[in-house]
Amino acid sequence: MPIKVFLADDHAVVRDGLSLLLTAEKDISVVGEAADGRKAVRQVEQLQPDVVVMDIAMPELNGIDAAEQIRKICPSTEVVILSMHASTEHISRALRVGALGYILKESAGAEVVNAVRSVHGGRRYLSQPIADSVFEDYISERSSTGPEKRLESLSPREREVLQLVVEGKSSAAIAEILYLSQKTVETYRSRLMQKLGINDLPGLVKFAIQRGLITLEG
Repeated sequence: MPIKVFLADDHAVVRDGLSLLLTAEKDISVVGEAADGRKAVRQVEQLQPDVVVMDIAMPELNGIDAAEQIRKICPSTEVVILSMHASTEHISRALRVGALGYILKESAGAEVVNAVRSVHGGRRYLSQPIADSVFEDYISERSSTGPEKRLESLSPREREVLQLVVEGKSSAAIAEILYLSQKTVETYRSRLMQKLGINDLPGLVKFAIQRGLITLEG
C-alpha cells in the first residue's frame, strides 16, 4: 500500500508543490492538507496518515506544538518538520516532541521524498545541509537555560494561549477557539506571563518570534 502523507503549511503554493513531488512517486499518496496547525491536528486524527509533513510557522498552533499533539493522539503517525530555521533550538524542540525528521525548506524539493520514506520506515532523517555529526547533540540537549528553559516551563495549553495572544486574538476569541471560558483564558494568560517574566504584549511577541512560535514571514 502507498505511504499516506498529510501536508500542513500555511502557504498554498508550498502545499501544491509538495503534493506534486510526492504524488509523482508510485509508493506515496497525499491524503489531505491543512493551512493551520489546529486544523492539521483535527484532520490527522480523522485521516490517520502514515506521515505528516509539517511547517513550523503555522497560524493558531505552531508546527512543533501541533506535532506534539499529533504524536499523542496518533502514535503510529510519524512527523517530518519543514522549516526555514536550522538553529539548534528549533531542531532540538522538534525532536523532543517526537518528530522523526527535520528538513529545510531550501532543500525540501530534493529531500522530501527521501524524508517521507525514511521516517515511514522508522529511521530518523535530518536535512542534508545540517551536519549528521551533530544530530545526537540536538536530541540529547537537555541542559538549556534562559529563554528555552522558560518556554519549557509552560504547559501545552499555556503555549497555545501564548501563540493566540501574540497573533493578536482577544481573550473572547481565544476562549471560543479553545472551548474555554474567557476567565480561564485570562488566568492562563496571567500565569504564562508570570512564568516567562514578561509583562506586556510587545515582550510576548518578541519572545514568541525568538522561540520560533511565530515568524515575521508573510
